[in-house]
Amino acid sequence: MSSSTHLLFSLLLFSAAATLSPILATDHIVGANRGWNPGMNYTLWANNQTFYVGDLISFRYQKNQYNVFEVNQTGYDNCTTEFAVGNWSSGKDFIPLNKAKRYYFICGNGQCFSGMKVSVLVHPLSPPPSAAVGDVEHSPTSSAAPVGVQRRGFGALVVSFVVICFGFGWM
Repeated sequence: MSSSTHLLFSLLLFSAAATLSPILATDHIVGANRGWNPGMNYTLWANNQTFYVGDLISFRYQKNQYNVFEVNQTGYDNCTTEFAVGNWSSGKDFIPLNKAKRYYFICGNGQCFSGMKVSVLVHPLSPPPSAAVGDVEHSPTSSAAPVGVQRRGFGALVVSFVVICFGFGWM
């Protein structure tokens, strides 16, 4: 392999490694453009999202007015921060979702009772196992991967294509 080919190959690998990480994670901003505020239906917002391991959930709010606590289901149901496993108060909190499980978040200053709570289910990155052959009605189509996986793969493909084109001087 010539030194220029070796350099191009190294550049391609480095570029792919540097760019794939941000592509794989999705930042889910709670409440979208309305943020983390009382009187919102965060259950509806969460039901319209798909969360995967490695994604982030972000809370945007008035720094000294609200906060975020990660609690268990009892804390979520009763709006209590007892036994909280995490808390944030920066006003722009980015919380990694590192495990496939259900997460529970509440506002700890009493606003939980006004709707400032959200529960999200985080899925593993790998597609679910195929359904049994006899379960045609409930099985996904054989060629379809979960939407999040398709979205992420396409971004990586575009980045790789651009890096290759620049490397060969085609752009």
